[in-house]
Amino acid sequence: MQKTFYQFLMTKRNPGSSDPEAEFANNAFYDQSFPKQEDEFDELSKYLEENASYLPTMEIFDSVWKEYQESF
Repeated sequence: MQKTFYQFLMTKRNPGSSDPEAEFANNAFYDQSFPKQEDEFDELSKYLEENASYLPTMEIFDSVWKEYQESF
């Protein structure tokens, strides 16, 4: 069974890191509304654009999404 995007993102968590992907994962962990079961790029992208003020640029999401897709 493949991981959800959220589960994959959580592998990037590192509370002591200033790496943009780690910061994205750390902040998503504390985002109570993050769509944890969503696996559709468009839905995740829309959510992040509208609700994730903690994500300074969507390029970070795009990079993690690409890694997620390659992990299958």
